[in-house]
Amino acid sequence: MPMDPSSAMLSQALLLLQCIILTLGQYDICKSLVSTDDGPTWEYYACQPKPMSMKEYMQIRVEPPDITCGNPPERFCTLENPYLCSDECDASTKELAHPPELMQDRERTGLITYWQTVTWSRYPEPLLANISLSWNKSLELTDDIQITFEYGRPTTMVLDKSLNYGRTWQPYQYYADDCMDAFGMLPKRVQDLSATNVTRVICTEQYSRWVGSKNEKNVRFEVLERFAIFAGTKLQNMDNLYTRMESMKGLRDFFTFTNLRLRLLRPALGGTYVQRDNLLKYFYAISNIDIPARCKCNLHAGQCSLRDGTLQCDCEHNTTGQDCSACERGFKAKSWKPGSYLPTPNGSPNICEASGTSDKCNCNQLGSFHARCNDTGFCQCREGTTGQKCEDCLPGYTWKQGCVPNVCDDELLLCQNGGSCIQNQKCVCPPSFRGVLCEQSRCQGEKGCDGASACYLSTLTLLLCLLANSLLKASA
Repeated sequence: MPMDPSSAMLSQALLLLQCIILTLGQYDICKSLVSTDDGPTWEYYACQPKPMSMKEYMQIRVEPPDITCGNPPERFCTLENPYLCSDECDASTKELAHPPELMQDRERTGLITYWQTVTWSRYPEPLLANISLSWNKSLELTDDIQITFEYGRPTTMVLDKSLNYGRTWQPYQYYADDCMDAFGMLPKRVQDLSATNVTRVICTEQYSRWVGSKNEKNVRFEVLERFAIFAGTKLQNMDNLYTRMESMKGLRDFFTFTNLRLRLLRPALGGTYVQRDNLLKYFYAISNIDIPARCKCNLHAGQCSLRDGTLQCDCEHNTTGQDCSACERGFKAKSWKPGSYLPTPNGSPNICEASGTSDKCNCNQLGSFHARCNDTGFCQCREGTTGQKCEDCLPGYTWKQGCVPNVCDDELLLCQNGGSCIQNQKCVCPPSFRGVLCEQSRCQGEKGCDGASACYLSTLTLLLCLLANSLLKASA
């Protein structure tokens, strides 16, 4: 029996609607108007903004201030043609200047533009540069971070992240041509990780060794390969990834940040040792930093807008705040909660319900500034503390008569060079290393240490060193 025209149009409309829903994907819709016996009503879902390129919104700060080339003007060479030093960097001339903002421009003209440092003319003093990126907003990575270097990728560098707007930093990934030599860590690749240690901070040699090709420009922080550990190589099992995001401690926080920082520790050397007779070929140059991410809205917003120069979530579910991290005035849940990815595919919105009568606040005396709470029932928490009653710690903090910053932990702030983390508050270092994370060698000389520089802090060790020096002098 042939289908009548109205039924055919309805079928086509339903098919189109289904295609639109599939295109939108999961967690893109915060609410939908549905019909019930009592009339139309809103049905709520966990929701999050779409990913976007965050380089257009980032603020860049380069340190030290005089590390950018051009003031005074300076010649430089390239590793491919080390003795053809005809190029110049001059901050006073637009065509020859290489300021930091060129790391985030669109390069509409087709010409590659890049930020560039001074050359390593002060060798053997280290050529160090820090590039700090800030958004004044919590973000979640959705794809690989990619940094594009011109004239060679660094021999040694570190990618750091902050969860508290740059007050404290955690290493995200180490990069070196020799991980053991640079950081005392065995080299790993993301492919070596498993579901149980996917949040481990690794050192990779994949992006630091000199290959002699101008096409090898990119350094990555691999996000999709970590997602693939749970969702499969083609990311077809996203339900499993979202389930793990909810159930695996620290997994969602691993992809969350407010600030990023590149620590450039040693420039490209061209696959050889430093040639001191031509130091003009050693420098850093970055043409692009690409950071695909979404605004972190605690699954309470489907959009994120730029307002007053700052990214802010367009909050739903009766929530408010830059990250939708509180209930609106007049609404109060038993305790504010972020939305949940579970159960898939729509999750749990955990909306803030309309307020009833206010109960006694019961603010935690150690975690809050005072016993009073606001109209939504939330206490005013001290730094590092969170929760309606200020009873929980933010990532990177540990409860010890209040929340104190972690010096080290088992996931992000790893003690280096064989050090042991004690109660998240201290790295106990081997005798030959020192520093907060045991990152500094006690021997700073290039040719080893003499007897005096090997004497450490304990009285017993000092006496043994003095005895050893006396015996050496007596035998000489």
